[in-house]
Amino acid sequence: MKKDFFTYQAQTTPFPLAMEVSHASGSYIYDTKGKAHLDFVAGVSACSLGHCHPNVVNAIKKQVDQYLHVMVYGEYIQQPAVELTKLIAKHLPNPLNKTYLTNSGTEAIEGSLKLARRVTGRSQIIAANNAYHGNTMGSLSVMGYEERKQAFRPLIPDIHFIEFNNEAELEKITTKTAGVILETIQGGAGFIQPIKGYLTKVKKRCEEVGALLILDEIQPGIGRTGKLFGFENYNVIPDIVVTGKGLGGGLPVGAFSASEKHMDLLMDNPMLGHITTFGGNPVIAASCLATLKTVISSDIMSNTLIKEQLFRSFLKHPLIKEVRGIGLMLIVLLPSPELAVELVMRCKEKGLILFFLLFEKRAIRITPPLTISDDEIKKGCEIIIKTLNEIHT
Repeated sequence: MKKDFFTYQAQTTPFPLAMEVSHASGSYIYDTKGKAHLDFVAGVSACSLGHCHPNVVNAIKKQVDQYLHVMVYGEYIQQPAVELTKLIAKHLPNPLNKTYLTNSGTEAIEGSLKLARRVTGRSQIIAANNAYHGNTMGSLSVMGYEERKQAFRPLIPDIHFIEFNNEAELEKITTKTAGVILETIQGGAGFIQPIKGYLTKVKKRCEEVGALLILDEIQPGIGRTGKLFGFENYNVIPDIVVTGKGLGGGLPVGAFSASEKHMDLLMDNPMLGHITTFGGNPVIAASCLATLKTVISSDIMSNTLIKEQLFRSFLKHPLIKEVRGIGLMLIVLLPSPELAVELVMRCKEKGLILFFLLFEKRAIRITPPLTISDDEIKKGCEIIIKTLNEIHT
């Protein structure tokens, strides 16, 4: 199978990890040789409830027996999508009461950028340096990392960049600006949180000039920071919020939410202002609904902050410069990119899955399932410390 993998399936790097997966359950992924791998990555923050959570699996099986895809998005009334969007609205602050379901986070970003332009009648979009919002052309255009964009230019025009957490640059947001798109917590840049009320100040500036604030919650959303949405930690309400990853329970999804007044502009002038065939797919919506209900109705979110402190107490070593982040959206910052690569590869051999960040090469991602146990946290951290000791000596 490995030979076929490299022969027939398009690759994203010259050196994929290439584990042959047999099955997965809870906090573990099992390879075809029967080896268990403790997962500190959760599909890059996607498997909020771990692998094959029974609530999610049962919801998927039930829906599969009823119907699969029946019509393009927004034409037929399908119970899983209606219940999902209603539940999202219930847990978002006013006026964010209408949600458009998409196939992926990057497609939801595309929709949010179009909506900002449609609402304001302006074209300028402002994003942040070292931002990551996906890889389709619009999302790539608002990526603040030229090395990853230059091979695909020309991209969408009238995109401008500011430095995250730099208040002095907020004057670049003007009456020409349709929208400002920011990650609530910068992911690829190194899990950088907003400081000193930064997001509140961005929103105030947007209100002054009539621009919309779009917050990308694709990674910090759905309980990962101890709140259902990461922006709840920072006293701000965006005009558009984008979710994905952890909402799907292991299936692909994206969503963007806004006020009814704004979202309804996509229905007319032109009609079909944003359209998708498979967005709101009933099987995926059922998985999302089960995931969201489980996160909301349990102690998973509150325990996330407790588990963060466990990680911080265990991850102490001379080679660890910093443990950065909030909740179960953490990184271990090491002295060099080379050391980060070595740690990931050595831990892989010991049965612990770690992964990298896009832009901060010295960092190791720790974004396990929100359901990870205290014993599993301790076990994985012991592997990290043991491995660092081997490297350090």
